[in-house]
Amino acid sequence: MPKLFATKSMKVLMAEAHATGEGTLKRSLGVFQLTALGVGAVIGAGIFVLSGLGAHYAGPGLMLSFVLSGLGCTFAGLCYAEFAAMIPLAGSAYTYAYATLGELFAWIIGWDLTLEYAMGASTVSSGWSNHFIELLHIFHIPFPLWLAYDHWTALGVALDTVCRNMMAVSYATLKPGTQEYILQLGALKATPTASMIAQAHQVLGAPVFFGREIGINLPAFLIALLVTVILAIGIQESAKFNSAIVVVKVAVVLFVLGLGAHYVHPANWGNNWHTFAPFGFSGVWQGAAYIFFAYIGFDAVSTTAQEAKNPQRDLPIGLMASLLMCTALYIGVAAVLTGMVPWQQVSIEAPIARAFLDRGLPWASDIITIGALAGLTSVMLVMLLGQTRVLYAMANDGLLPKKFFAEIHPKFRTPVKNTFLVGLIAAVVGALTPIDDIGKMVNIGTLLAFVIVCIAIMMLRKSDPGRARPFRTPWVPFVPIMGILFNGYMMVKLGWLNWVRLIVWLVIGLVIYFTYGAKNSRVQQGELPGELTKD
Repeated sequence: MPKLFATKSMKVLMAEAHATGEGTLKRSLGVFQLTALGVGAVIGAGIFVLSGLGAHYAGPGLMLSFVLSGLGCTFAGLCYAEFAAMIPLAGSAYTYAYATLGELFAWIIGWDLTLEYAMGASTVSSGWSNHFIELLHIFHIPFPLWLAYDHWTALGVALDTVCRNMMAVSYATLKPGTQEYILQLGALKATPTASMIAQAHQVLGAPVFFGREIGINLPAFLIALLVTVILAIGIQESAKFNSAIVVVKVAVVLFVLGLGAHYVHPANWGNNWHTFAPFGFSGVWQGAAYIFFAYIGFDAVSTTAQEAKNPQRDLPIGLMASLLMCTALYIGVAAVLTGMVPWQQVSIEAPIARAFLDRGLPWASDIITIGALAGLTSVMLVMLLGQTRVLYAMANDGLLPKKFFAEIHPKFRTPVKNTFLVGLIAAVVGALTPIDDIGKMVNIGTLLAFVIVCIAIMMLRKSDPGRARPFRTPWVPFVPIMGILFNGYMMVKLGWLNWVRLIVWLVIGLVIYFTYGAKNSRVQQGELPGELTKD
């Protein structure tokens, strides 16, 4: 029977953290670069893509949804900060769980992080594609709908085109972009007739195989592969480049806030609680659960622990500073978006760009589209890079085949096989799956990781109270308990279908662990002396 709860000793972990020389990561990141990394990883799909999805659940209460998601991340982030400062190693939550909860939980969280990083990259690739199509429209370059989106999303875009054509004939006096136009357009889309749906299929023009229409998000597929190739050949964005991207993205967000404020209709926010939160507090929580993806990435700061010059001081600052900055920007964008467009009419595919386009500001939409493309590309790179590092760490511990997941290319010095597998999976999922479905899967996986980290910090306080802690999570156990409650409740609000998906995913992972990982674990085989600290 394998020792399922055996931990990696703190002595071994610290030896790995302080290793230097060939084959180790260079410590070159300061507090500014770490904060910029957090902001660079966070500002992306949340603002430019998933804010539209959240608005359809929370209404104008989307502002509160961002607050609730931010609080859940803050509680978890404080727990991450203690671990990151205490165990400055790559691997993030996987490494923390191995040090505290044992190998089985480490495997679960490592397997679970695949939902955060690989599926997160798929979501971002889909969002990137939406903005790429908008960019093509700027230059009047046609692109087949059935190659621009997955089938279900493409059909929805085709229906939108049909409705706009009907508006031009039946409501010619309404100026596109006005409040009346937007409301009437939404009414048409909400009650499509059989004739409208038939016209939408004609607009879609998708090929038919075995009696079913085909749709593939080709731009999403190609951008995921391109980023994968860049990672495989060893070209990584430097701290300077990442900081420049952050400046661009933050500038675009501030542009949205500044210009959008002039087109806000306060009536769109409602005049009481029922119109502000049309589905009540339950809808606000549901919106928080869906737009939680907006915050995914701040924990990527912890994966750079071995590259920080002073991790004990700088990692906690980088984690919390990036989280607070992004929360403030998110709340502002939510206020502007739901003020510019009635929440029922907010676009899911490209909500911010579409809001300005519908207001007759195509030039503003163009700026947002270009900024979003740059931002989403860097987010995708960080997510795919984080995924390969987690799998690499697991393979080095023997939990995955080392010759595949941890094999380093002799020229590029990267885990090429690992990288291409992750990139190919992200590309295929992003090309064939609606963005909202992928986003929900990513959310529930990340929320579970946050809950486990909050549990782990309480256990470590009991099992190793005398350990030096450069940063201490305040108000333990209050903060981790609140993290468990907030993030756990958001998991509940994601609905039973996403729980089924999570359980199926974890069952697959456990099968792999018991048939391979447990038998080949370096800890189980005693390759690391003194590792079996508990059974």
